[in-house]
Amino acid sequence: MLVDEKKNYRYIGKNIPRKDGVEKVTGTALYVQDMILQGMLYARIVKSPYAYARIRSIDTGEAEKIPGVRAVITGKELSYKVGLYVVDKDILAKDYVRYQGEPVAAVAADTELIAEQACEKIKVEYEELEPVLDPREALKPDAPLVHPDLGDYSYMKGVFQPQAHTNIPHVQKIRHGDIEKGFKDADYIIEESFYNPPVQHVPLETHTAICQALPGDKVLIHTSAQSPYTVRNLFSVCFGIPLENIRVKIPYVGGGFGGKAGIHFEPLTYVLSKKAGGRPVKLAMTREEEFNTIPSRQGLYSDFKTGVTKDGKITALEIKYYWDAGAYADYGVNVGRAGAYSGAGPYEVPNCKIDSFIVYTNKVFGTAYRGFGHLEVHWGIERNMDIVARKIGMDPLKFRQKNVLRPGAETITGEKIGPSHGKVYECLDAVAKDINWSGLKSETEREKEKKTGKVRGKGVAVLHKAPAMPTFTTTAVILKFNENGSADLLTSLTDYGQGTYTALAQIAAEVLKMPVERINVPWDSDTSFTPYDWQTVASKGSFMSGNATIMAAKDALKQIKEIAAQVFRCTVEDLAYKDEKVFPEHNPGKYLEYKQIINGYVYPNGNTIGGPVIGRGRYTAQGLTNLDFETGQGLPALDWTFGAHGAEVEVDLETGEIKVLNLSSAFDIGQTLNEGLARGQIIGGVIQGLGSALTEEFRFSDRGKFLNAGLVDYKILTAKDLPEKMSQHMIENPQMDGPFGARGVAEHPMISVPSVIGNALYDALGIDYFKIPLTSERIYLGIKSGEKEYHD
Repeated sequence: MLVDEKKNYRYIGKNIPRKDGVEKVTGTALYVQDMILQGMLYARIVKSPYAYARIRSIDTGEAEKIPGVRAVITGKELSYKVGLYVVDKDILAKDYVRYQGEPVAAVAADTELIAEQACEKIKVEYEELEPVLDPREALKPDAPLVHPDLGDYSYMKGVFQPQAHTNIPHVQKIRHGDIEKGFKDADYIIEESFYNPPVQHVPLETHTAICQALPGDKVLIHTSAQSPYTVRNLFSVCFGIPLENIRVKIPYVGGGFGGKAGIHFEPLTYVLSKKAGGRPVKLAMTREEEFNTIPSRQGLYSDFKTGVTKDGKITALEIKYYWDAGAYADYGVNVGRAGAYSGAGPYEVPNCKIDSFIVYTNKVFGTAYRGFGHLEVHWGIERNMDIVARKIGMDPLKFRQKNVLRPGAETITGEKIGPSHGKVYECLDAVAKDINWSGLKSETEREKEKKTGKVRGKGVAVLHKAPAMPTFTTTAVILKFNENGSADLLTSLTDYGQGTYTALAQIAAEVLKMPVERINVPWDSDTSFTPYDWQTVASKGSFMSGNATIMAAKDALKQIKEIAAQVFRCTVEDLAYKDEKVFPEHNPGKYLEYKQIINGYVYPNGNTIGGPVIGRGRYTAQGLTNLDFETGQGLPALDWTFGAHGAEVEVDLETGEIKVLNLSSAFDIGQTLNEGLARGQIIGGVIQGLGSALTEEFRFSDRGKFLNAGLVDYKILTAKDLPEKMSQHMIENPQMDGPFGARGVAEHPMISVPSVIGNALYDALGIDYFKIPLTSERIYLGIKSGEKEYHD
């Protein structure tokens, strides 16, 4: 929409300061954790110490006697179930606990301390059972069933297929071409396996909700969620309360990264409020609970079998993905689905077979996480491509350039790549140039360098991602004007740090030709006032809400021009507009200001025409289809953003310590909306991806107990861990149906970061690693093993 090939833009592409900057740096931005409502109670939860156990009894008697305790509740009192795509989760566990950290009881009290003390008095008797902790083991016929009643659960039909009497809430199949012929045509067949562990989102603000049960079966929810209408819808399904009776308000949110996309403890705070006589109840997760109670990113085992010719053309690719979904399906089934249709990477693969198994285990369950499964699958994809290239004696850069998607190629779900798609090969060229790629080192060069005690290596990796969302995804924007001609842009898209509100304001200002400072975006989303938006996920915000903003601005301009045309006694087509003025194109000196029109134009005699101008915009994801259950063929992607990374690393041979010297990133984002915000997204995403590459992982005991639930033992990177040099390239091949040609770039920067580090590590050491994180310990043990492949 509105692509200008000459790019004569006033605001688009410019480095406009963030709309929320002043409020956040001065501390005036209000978060749910800051909120105290009249009569508010505080909730705490009792959590299971076991990964899998039968609940024999729960005694709440002593807790109920403590002064200040207003409500105590257990799962036996609650008949409700909640779920996003598969309705498989109780509000509180009953009969069985399915992961260590799962809530089994809750207390609401006058203070958080009293609630905590009451929780300590609740006596729960368990019978510990044998947990299933590996998704590959959970697939075996004799494996314990995490959900024996899976066949009875409600689920999203037409998209997912839970398999009764198994641990499989969904399998996504992709069948493209003739896989057997593809392997027959290959000169080489290469098989590799990879693993990446579960990790945590670690937002600055932990999950927090305040819920109040109101008279007349009404509910008021304040929550640190990403998507108000999703919370409202799932809440309605859970309790059978009409949508119009549920009001969800979301103020500033302190980060989400996908972890706040669905519904979490809003139902629990509601039942506590109801039992406490309608007083508002607040529940804020501790940092430890963020790890072992709140859902995480799933772990993934992946097996690759690649067929390739002598000259480096891929003929066949067969992959099995085993997703460690944990105890509940949540977003995990859709992560596995998206990981399948993107599961071959941005390559032309004529013959492809993928089976993506989403598997229940007795671990904290998986959910959406920045990248939505793509970092996980690209760890295997891009490590595999490097290994395949080397095994056939080909430069990994040239191998990629020979096989990446180009106009005329077809994706593994049958989508044709056209001129409006991005160009992954341009991204690859940009990063290869940045790191001065000249091919892999020879073994002689590597051995000579090892004598210095430190070695260096370079690597490249590519990536792609499309928004993972239903075919019916829609969004709306409303523009209303104030008496002085300024405008308020109303949206339920949630800006929890990514900067979308600033970009939407730039889009509105560009179309309306008015100062961007005069476009206000109220930060609170409120299902009673702000218009519908499906969810704030999938890097679809700027694309879809940007298009809706263009439509809303055009709608407002149409109304302004219609009123002005009556005043000037001309046609609408005769009018032009600029700087908050509308005028006959042949006579710019004769004009009306927007503020003279937006609430109705008043003639000198007092007569008034028109009325309040309200711009309405909406956008629906166009042309999407469900995937065929047997073949995976269909159109799941609204748009594809392609990218690449290039890295140079240095390794200390005595300690295994790895230092990232240079990390270059390039993304074909169509059109940069805000240069500073886009660059910030890329830098932040790359650092988050480096965390997955180098330090972050969940660790469990052989009984499923979480061993590093906290920031003491779970390490995330900080500003001190930045690479010595970083560069960002924004390639601009316009997406013709994107706002001013733009594509999303929110999730993409962290995808393939572990892969490019793994590839550079091989160049440095001559050792292939197959698991992340690439900790100093793992690297050191690989060096000491003396092997070319390190499997631990």
